[in-house]
Amino acid sequence: MILCCGEALIDMIPAKTEDAGTGFVPHSGGSVFNTAIALGRLGTRAGMLTGLSRDLFGRQLDDALKASHVDTRTVVYSDRPATLAFVQLEAGHATYTFYDENSANRMLAPEDVGALPEDVLALYFGGISLCNPPAADTYLELAERHAGRCAIMLDPNIRPSFISDIPAYRARIARMLAVADIVKVSDEDLGWLYPGPEALMEKLAALLKAGPSVAIMTRGGSGATAYLRDGREISVAAEPAQVVDTVGAGDTFNAGVLAKASELGLLTPGGLAEAGEAEISDVLAFGAKVAAVTVSRAGANPPWREELAQERPPA
Repeated sequence: MILCCGEALIDMIPAKTEDAGTGFVPHSGGSVFNTAIALGRLGTRAGMLTGLSRDLFGRQLDDALKASHVDTRTVVYSDRPATLAFVQLEAGHATYTFYDENSANRMLAPEDVGALPEDVLALYFGGISLCNPPAADTYLELAERHAGRCAIMLDPNIRPSFISDIPAYRARIARMLAVADIVKVSDEDLGWLYPGPEALMEKLAALLKAGPSVAIMTRGGSGATAYLRDGREISVAAEPAQVVDTVGAGDTFNAGVLAKASELGLLTPGGLAEAGEAEISDVLAFGAKVAAVTVSRAGANPPWREELAQERPPA
């Protein structure tokens, strides 16, 4: 099972009201939550480790996980409020305003997390859950404790406006990078992590030197490239899509990468780094395929496996 560790929150999506004003509709979301949902819909065994509220929004999130066949054994429930993210859309691009103080998600502490189920073979981390303690430190401790036994994928998906202590966040991300096997970044993430004047390839080299054996860079409509410490670069084009919005696109891409790597037997510590170029290309291409479906419809709405008409089941 792939255990997705991080935030589950409510995206408040703008919608026109009857009087031509703007209201907000609550949609289940969060970067790590979206990846878990996408994995479940793709038929990959997936679980979620997060803090969920017992309020109406927490119940909405819990119901959504179960409806997409995500294992909730490791969810920690509390009476704290749910995290809310108000979304603004401009030309299909999403920006966020978060309300997270004292939330069930934010206040997840190390002592809340018990032993992981024995069938957990890979851990996925990322998003705003790595920004602020105590939850951020809880996930760091979990990653360090299971490094070497579980494959670890990290997508920092950096939201600078959400970080309360930038030096502490940089130190935390450095420790996460040191134990990660696969890291996915955008060019914006890479520029924030390494803000100097160095060229892109120098920053990627610094990222790989920090720990991971594979770095995947996504460039929206320009596709994705995997960079390996042995010097190989494998690129795939983006799948053609009529973009409605980009909410959840990167999260779904990550699910596609994890799902295909799992199917090919590559989701082990160091497994993807030792794979052939054709296998790595298949992993990236599947990520691009499922992300293309998500961007073609409103909100974070990943595809079910049967929607991928051209995808053949694993042998």
